[in-house]
Amino acid sequence: MPFEIVRNDITKMHVDAIVNTANPQPVIGAGTDSAVHTAAGPKLLAARKKIGAIEVGNSMATKGYDLPARYVLHTVSPAWQDGAHGEETLLRRAYDAALTLAGRLKCRSVAFPLMAAGSYGFPHDLALSVAIRAFTDYLLTHDMQIYLVIFNAEAFRLAGSLFDDLKSYVDDQYVSEQTEREYAAGRPYRREWDEQETACESAPSFNSAGLANNAHIAKDMAALRPWRRNKAQAAAPQAVGSLQDFLNQTESTFTEYLLDLLQERGEKDSSVYHRAQMSRQLFNKIINKKDYQPSKNTAIQLAIGLQLDLNKTQKLLGKAGYALTRSSKSDLVVQYFIQHGEYSIVTINTALYDSDLPLLTK
Repeated sequence: MPFEIVRNDITKMHVDAIVNTANPQPVIGAGTDSAVHTAAGPKLLAARKKIGAIEVGNSMATKGYDLPARYVLHTVSPAWQDGAHGEETLLRRAYDAALTLAGRLKCRSVAFPLMAAGSYGFPHDLALSVAIRAFTDYLLTHDMQIYLVIFNAEAFRLAGSLFDDLKSYVDDQYVSEQTEREYAAGRPYRREWDEQETACESAPSFNSAGLANNAHIAKDMAALRPWRRNKAQAAAPQAVGSLQDFLNQTESTFTEYLLDLLQERGEKDSSVYHRAQMSRQLFNKIINKKDYQPSKNTAIQLAIGLQLDLNKTQKLLGKAGYALTRSSKSDLVVQYFIQHGEYSIVTINTALYDSDLPLLTK
């Protein structure tokens, strides 16, 4: 998994770097900052003093000293005021700065606290949303293991309920599908209805004198005949020509439809395959081979990369012989995020992982 939410003490994380919610001035602050300095030892403060003041939204690195991590990324996040002073933008800038610095240091793994959600007063749900968006965007173009380390029990419960709506959706749809399958055998009533309907048509009606009202029957049957004729015509098998004629009815291939969608979207290819978390080599292979047969996951990745709605996603998958069904919980997870306009492979993979389901990408 490229991104995991864990409950732990960040000073005990065995990673290349941990992010410290640093005080803007070279002094030891409260919360995570105090814990990091205590675990790292006095050399950390000496190194921090050499850096000097750090502006809000910026990040600077020191060694980890006595910590299991090689580096500490001292990152200054904003204090919450009222939400009208650019706090969310500044917090996102702080996450981006720390991620960029970790990449520059060639870190393969980094652990973040839920920045600004402690003594800085950021609402936990908003702080969590900013963090996940930052990680998602970064992982579209970078390979790194990111941990969001949450120590506070309330915040961890919030993180744990991140996909509660998803789980409810999957469970409801999956149960509905299984119920429909289970009771499908209880539907042979159309034939019985048709037989009753035919019997009613042939049975005479009677007037008050007890005589058959055949004129009335004839009028009713005349009104019904066009409907029954249309129904019979619809049920009748259609004539099929030669095999070659039949084969000539083929529609566009997966690649041809994909190229149509790319032209329709008017986006750069790189934007699409980055969102799809797909290599440029594979993407080029697909669009340059008319009869390319992708795996189902590859087709789904391209649908996510193109940000298709559910109907076009189903059509694209259908070109490759696949479909998203309610019989598969993995498919339901994908459908849920498409219907909610969430086109992030990282978020979808996190949800799949959280539900013990196979990931879209390895």
